This record gives sequence, structure tokens and C-alpha cells, in this order.
Amino acid sequence: MNTTVLVPAAGMGRRMGATVNKQYLQLGGCSILARTLELFERHPAISRIIPILPADEIEYFKEQVLPDCGLTKLVAIVSGGKERQDSVRNGLQQLQLIGAQADSVVLVHDGVRPLIEPELISQLIDIAVLKGAAVVGVPVKDTIKEVEDGLIVATPERSRLWQVQTPQAFRFELLFRAYQKAAQDNFAGTDDASLVERLGAQVVMVEGDYRNIKITTPEDLLIAEALLADSGEC
Repeated sequence: MNTTVLVPAAGMGRRMGATVNKQYLQLGGCSILARTLELFERHPAISRIIPILPADEIEYFKEQVLPDCGLTKLVAIVSGGKERQDSVRNGLQQLQLIGAQADSVVLVHDGVRPLIEPELISQLIDIAVLKGAAVVGVPVKDTIKEVEDGLIVATPERSRLWQVQTPQAFRFELLFRAYQKAAQDNFAGTDDASLVERLGAQVVMVEGDYRNIKITTPEDLLIAEALLADSGEC
């Protein structure tokens, strides 16, 4: 079975305050995006890799990122949309064009999450094959408050709250149908799973790792560098 990973990497990285977008910042000797892509290049269960980038960055990606990756599983580079959801939909449409099987698995993974463990990727794929949909996440550590107009209106039970990460894994037909439905309804979700949930499908939560951070601020980059050094990787 072919398993594809879509890697949206169209963020502007304004919170980084850098001269280049965050996915191109250096982490351990190569760009964050290159390190993320290499994870899936090395994973034996991944057959195809599709990065999703701003149209005006594709040439930069080919010149500055691809040489660091040596991707043999790259099948297409897709232009992103205005929002992340638009970008992933473009990736799914490309996957349909190249003949994805309905029951094949597609993962969606943030281009700026370079520290996901390979074992978690395998676990998500296995569950998606059996159940249709699975996401990785971690239990929330802090108390969460609902706030309106600066006032606390509710305190959700923390034991039921999870912080969702990526990858998120789905049977292709299910995710494609969820994105079609969202487009028809003009619905914008906060992650891929939220679109699948609207169809009434069950999504399995897999406990992940707090190290699987999304690098969006200068502090995140410092943490990622420390985690990378602690793991013994270059």
C-alpha cells in the first residue's frame, strides 16, 4: 500500500522576526524543513512525499532545500493556498491526480515539526489502516480557561483535554471527502481531524511526545536545538 505524506510549509513566520520564512531557518546544520522531510524519506512505510509551498518559494526550495534532503520519494511539489486548509486541499487534489487508492493512507505533517519519532509515524499509519483516522497528541498540562471579553466563563475538565500535534493520518478517501464537504459548506477547521469529525467519523487519539514541538517562535527554535543536541543528532 502506498502511504503519502503531505507537508504543508507555507507559513510566513512573522513571530520569528527572521529575514526568511521559519521553515528555512537552520536547525542542526540544515533547514527545519529539510530535517522534517528527511524523517519521512528515511521511514520505510512512507512511499511518497509531497511538500506544499508558496508558489513564489518553489524555486528557492529546489535550490536551497532539496540538495540537503536527497529525496527519492518526492513525487510532486504543490503550490499552497491562502490558508493551511487550502494548501492541504491542493495537496489532496494532486494526490488524486496521480492515482491515490481510496484505502491508501495519507499523513499531513507540519513542515516545522522536525522532531517526530519514527515509531509514532508507524503507529499512526497502522491505526489509520484499521480505523480510518488517527492523530497524535499529548495531555494538556496546564489548567485551561474559557474567556469572553476578558472574563473567565468556564474551566473545562483538564483530564479530557489534549493538545493535538501532527502527523495526522487518514484513509485517503475519508480525508478527501472531508475536505470536499468543508469546501461545500465554507467551513474552516483548526486541523485536518476537525473536518473528518464533521462527517461523523471516529478519530483515534495516539499519545505522542512533548518533544514534537512546532517551531513558530525564536524560543521554540532554542528548545528544538537543545532537544536535538540531547538526542545526539547533528
